[in-house]
Amino acid sequence: MEESRVIHEITPLMGKDVLYIADRHKKEFTYPIHNHEVYELNFVEHAKGVRRIVGDSNEIIDEYDLVLITSPDLEHVWEQNGCESEDIHEITIQFDLDLSESGMFGRNPFNSMKRMMNEARKGLAFPMAAIMKVYNMLITLSQEKDGFYAFRQFLTILYELSRQDGARTLATSSYAKVEVESDSRRVLKVKNYISQHYMDEIRLATVADIAGMSASAFSRFFKLHTGRNLSEYIIDMRLGYAARKLVDSTNSIAEISYSSGFNNLSNFNRIFRKKKGCSPSEFRENYHKTRIIV
Repeated sequence: MEESRVIHEITPLMGKDVLYIADRHKKEFTYPIHNHEVYELNFVEHAKGVRRIVGDSNEIIDEYDLVLITSPDLEHVWEQNGCESEDIHEITIQFDLDLSESGMFGRNPFNSMKRMMNEARKGLAFPMAAIMKVYNMLITLSQEKDGFYAFRQFLTILYELSRQDGARTLATSSYAKVEVESDSRRVLKVKNYISQHYMDEIRLATVADIAGMSASAFSRFFKLHTGRNLSEYIIDMRLGYAARKLVDSTNSIAEISYSSGFNNLSNFNRIFRKKKGCSPSEFRENYHKTRIIV
């Protein structure tokens, strides 16, 4: 039996191209789940009820949606779901930029954009205020025939988005295979320990000792730096690994539960449903429905 996989899309961008812009009106989403080497900014309007899947994030969108994805491995799809709109407007911008330290984007004026691109490896959804800030530039971008001016306008869109507050990452770090980062050496040591031992029992005293702090002081410190308490962080990481295994393996749900650090199957099912909005089996089935044999 041939394995079902995410489509690895071959984009229209050729060797020296920088931008590919697809501006279209349609009645439904039909393209299956996919990923691709180049970066993508996807804007959708008049599509309330559409289901957006990015990695292990699964959400129903409202009238407007704007998402940036900068990982070649992060699969994504917009599904018709319950959307009844007769005029869905979608603008997909695929682009290929050198974000290395030695390139242009390693220079100071692009710092905020580079930080945003780094976050977008997990998928980055923008709030309504940010969408409205760049709305007119998005709508008119495909009408610009001069390549230089189109690129300049697109850079302005990215820059304005990078300056807005409220953007949120979609996929979990463990699912998106993004290395943990932190502004605190102590927190980074703890995160690395958790990522290496997520399948084992992790005690507060152990990680507090790694950080060189008392348990109570560490709890406050970790919450301040991550916005989550330790148990919430560990659960989210385990769920990310579990979701990736549901997609990439044929292991049973029980096997995945135990190998991801959950020692109780019913507890795993309950937490998964609470966090992801569906059961592990529904999550796996939904991914397989949107895949095709390649």
